[in-house]
Amino acid sequence: MDYLDEERLRLLRTAVPAGRRVLMAPVHEPALLAGLQPEVGFAVVSTSEASLRAEAVGLIPLEGSFDTIDPSVHGDLDVIISVGLLNEVSDVYAALDDLGRRCSSRTRVVVSLLNRAWRPVLGRSSRRSRSELAGYNWLPPDEVVNLMEQRGFEVVSSQASVALPLRIPILSRLVNRWLAPLPLFRFFGAVTQVVARPTLSVGVVEPTVSVVVAARNEEGNIANLVARLPQLAARQELVFVEGGSSDDTWGAIAEHITPAGVDAPTRIAAYRQEGTGKGDAIRLGFAKATGDILVILDADLSVPPEELPRFIEALTSGSCEFANGSRLVYPMESQAMQYLNIAGNRIFGLVFSFLLGQPVRDTLCGSKAMWRRDYERLAAQRDFFGDFDPFGDFDLLFGAARMKLRIRDIPVHYKERVYGSTNISRFRHGLLLLRMTLFAARRLRFV
Repeated sequence: MDYLDEERLRLLRTAVPAGRRVLMAPVHEPALLAGLQPEVGFAVVSTSEASLRAEAVGLIPLEGSFDTIDPSVHGDLDVIISVGLLNEVSDVYAALDDLGRRCSSRTRVVVSLLNRAWRPVLGRSSRRSRSELAGYNWLPPDEVVNLMEQRGFEVVSSQASVALPLRIPILSRLVNRWLAPLPLFRFFGAVTQVVARPTLSVGVVEPTVSVVVAARNEEGNIANLVARLPQLAARQELVFVEGGSSDDTWGAIAEHITPAGVDAPTRIAAYRQEGTGKGDAIRLGFAKATGDILVILDADLSVPPEELPRFIEALTSGSCEFANGSRLVYPMESQAMQYLNIAGNRIFGLVFSFLLGQPVRDTLCGSKAMWRRDYERLAAQRDFFGDFDPFGDFDLLFGAARMKLRIRDIPVHYKERVYGSTNISRFRHGLLLLRMTLFAARRLRFV
């Protein structure tokens, strides 16, 4: 691979976790696809020589077209990668339609494009000849987004990178790893990577719902929470996870547990955690939950349970795949959140929107929802980030961003706590937030 392909591979790895079923079209350099370590890699090649090179690195070559892929035989594709395809075709609409026909509702399409401003340099510094580049379609990123949205895709993220597409020892790594991701440098990127999802049906007609509640020192809120939980689905469950309480939170929960053998529209179950922290409690609750949709609700009722249907609607309509509550839209009750907390949340929202590549205004809102099938994939790759998050919010947000799930904020009203006191330490947890921000920057942006 030449230097530009090496940088493209580095960027592609941020959007394509290892162990996926991946199609790349076209494949001029098989090592680019093989470097992503796919479970199965389909390589669309144009020559027999390229086909042999693809087989040599463990790929399945498809000469000339990917029309031969049959989902009933080969399985659904997790990722379709277009490296230069839209630069090379004579009909961009037809190419996008072809990609769309190979997508399931869970497929991500990754489009990698070259920046026209770098054409003179790319013609000299890579295997691409000037004559090849002269025949390229030079599509600005905004135009790619426009065309993809016209053909039934929703763009999840767009990132310009590789501000220096030449191999210059030390300098290239400094510029491309640490400077190119910054907003100011996006105009200089030689490569733009766009990740999109097809706007298809989510495929679950009548999903079941599990609402997971981590409860510590919340005895006085349990009965009210159970009474106020709306009917979110024909079949739903409320899963409490309790640990470390100094009051009788467990006793209050035990009064509402659904007895074995009783059939009820809302089943209530409870578990005691062996670990510590809300993040550990949420992971236990999700592991025990059986619903198609997993929802987090804080036991302090600061976010009204009556607002949870908005989260379910966002997922079942296909509007998003990860619904994140935002407390920073509606007016708050006077003692719901202190000024320093509000300011800190807004600042971290701006920073994390940059790191995640999607707008997220409120990272610490306790109300979130996602499909269980997506959570299972997220949990399977948790080693990528490690067990570092005591809150649970960032484990989910980072994982969703890594998987390129579409994240949307759901505005919620934020109320004063009526029982007990907060378990959040403003300054100690603020420092922990800063540490996690730096960690996410290394894993998601400055790779």
